[in-house]
Amino acid sequence: MTACGFLVATSGLQNAGLGSDETDIVLLGYALVDMTRNQVLGIQEYVIKPLSADINANFLSDEVQVETRLTEAAIRTSGVTLSKALSLFEGYCSGLGVSPYSLTLVTDGQLPLRQCLHPEAANKDITLPLYYNQFADLRKEVPSMYASDSVFTNIADILTFLDIPNSEDTSFFSKELRDMVNIIQRVISDGHKFTANESIQLYLEPGICSRDEEVDSNCVVRARGLPWQSSDQDIARFFRGLNVAKGGVALCLSPMGRRNGEALVRFTCGEHREMALKRHKHHIGSRYIEVYRATGEDFVNVAGGSNNEAQAFLTRGAQVIIRMRGLPYDCTAKQVIEFFDGGEKPCSVMGGEEGVLFVRKPDGRSTGDAFVLFKQEDDAPKALSRHRDSIGVRYIELFRSTTAEVQQVLNRTMETPPAPLPPPMITPLPQVALLPQHIITSGTRKDCIRLRGLPYEAQVEHILEFLGEHAKNILFQGVHMVYNSQGQPSGEAFIQMDSEASAAAAANLRHNRYMVSFGKKQRYIEVWQCSGEDMSLVLSGVQGSPGQGAAPVAPQPPPPAGDGIRWADGITAIGPYIVPRMPPPPVFYWPYASPPVSPPPAAPLLIMCGEYPIEGWGFDCLGNVQPIGLHTSA
Repeated sequence: MTACGFLVATSGLQNAGLGSDETDIVLLGYALVDMTRNQVLGIQEYVIKPLSADINANFLSDEVQVETRLTEAAIRTSGVTLSKALSLFEGYCSGLGVSPYSLTLVTDGQLPLRQCLHPEAANKDITLPLYYNQFADLRKEVPSMYASDSVFTNIADILTFLDIPNSEDTSFFSKELRDMVNIIQRVISDGHKFTANESIQLYLEPGICSRDEEVDSNCVVRARGLPWQSSDQDIARFFRGLNVAKGGVALCLSPMGRRNGEALVRFTCGEHREMALKRHKHHIGSRYIEVYRATGEDFVNVAGGSNNEAQAFLTRGAQVIIRMRGLPYDCTAKQVIEFFDGGEKPCSVMGGEEGVLFVRKPDGRSTGDAFVLFKQEDDAPKALSRHRDSIGVRYIELFRSTTAEVQQVLNRTMETPPAPLPPPMITPLPQVALLPQHIITSGTRKDCIRLRGLPYEAQVEHILEFLGEHAKNILFQGVHMVYNSQGQPSGEAFIQMDSEASAAAAANLRHNRYMVSFGKKQRYIEVWQCSGEDMSLVLSGVQGSPGQGAAPVAPQPPPPAGDGIRWADGITAIGPYIVPRMPPPPVFYWPYASPPVSPPPAAPLLIMCGEYPIEGWGFDCLGNVQPIGLHTSA
């Protein structure tokens, strides 16, 4: 039996902040101790060269240089890649006649493995050997061994508790590794045997949540700013190293049934929730993700369900759930099965027709949506390869789904809508802004950029790719795609940056650069710095000169008494309804992050609300911009 003291140092924060700043690992330390003879078998330290070493002259923080004897020069000349270091250690163990799979890793706290090694390996697509999935935590093992209620926050605390002098050995990059060896040997000599009591979960296990379930609020976070195509497994991967509860990822849906870039995540314990909060503004690709505290009630409201049909469907034990959208209303389960059995990558629906769940309205009519079960994770890419293939004359959209999404969609579609209220008395509403202030910034600070000349096919992801490294400075929901009154792309977008300096840099370096080609098109994009006030004026239909924001607006006379509130776009609010009184507005916007959605209709749809016709885009009774008459399938 062999204990292996394991140490990690990053190029940034150390100790309690280890891993919270998302910096690369620069040192791995291993100390092998034979627990039977209490003898040190060997000590190895591997210097890791981070990606930033070639582009950053000073990539090491002062803290890591104080904690270790590492220098930038030593890392550049002696450093190896992370995967190479892991391989070298396995070779070293083989040379000693020790199987690395028989080791019990011993760490100073939870952070080295949970917040550093596992997240970085996931980001670099490195598959870690299985022995990195279990470990013993010295901060928990020592109090347990000596029946103490002491709480240790570092190695120095444990040395003081055990009355062990600090190591004076200067042959190590990190003195902490030598101190860990002394602690391990003392504890072994006192009769303790290290066992791997801590485990690290690699994949999210499926599970369902009932509306009656009680969820501990100390175990839930809200993640915001997620790419709309993210699956529950992608979100669990973002939190790699921390243990997510079964079915513990609930993707949030907008009122129109589309993903809104948020998710609620439930962990197995409060300790892991606190570590998850330290990943605030860590990245998925070029997108930073915001992580906040949430409550158990929040999670149940999103993930909880009481629909018996959904419960029976979700308890079949499938590893993969695929959501289908745009199905013919008369589509059958047999047609769905044949759809996935065809093509170049056929895959079988789990349970045959019982593995297909159609989403229906309370009166039994189809919504054009369905959920389909597949048994193995390997079936997911095969099933998704049929995205936009056709059933009959309809092309079908496919998305990776979750148990929580099934519950949400079924809950919403099966609830009987309340009876319509009679037309209200005509009473004027207080003045509200044309665009919601929590989305559109205000003021004259030039912390925004305006893009013109975009290809009509361009999506948000193409804009992010065009901006390159400047995309990391975009605020959450800071991309505003501008459309004309017919719902067609206008070739313009506004983007809110985190500072005036970021906006200036993006405008200077990306102006008149070419965007990714669409077919044979090569389009250069004009980029200007502007302010939030400029954005609001242009989006309100008051166009300005390129690069100079918008033209000043003449003061408008107050609305006549008793005739409602009339905005610049000609929409008058009467009670909770929106009544078009003048031609439609020249532009409207779709705020980022855009959920999976088909393009807006080519022409406004006309619906009736009482005796009032409603169409296009307008305000609801809370003053929010809403699409009126926009087709939704969920």
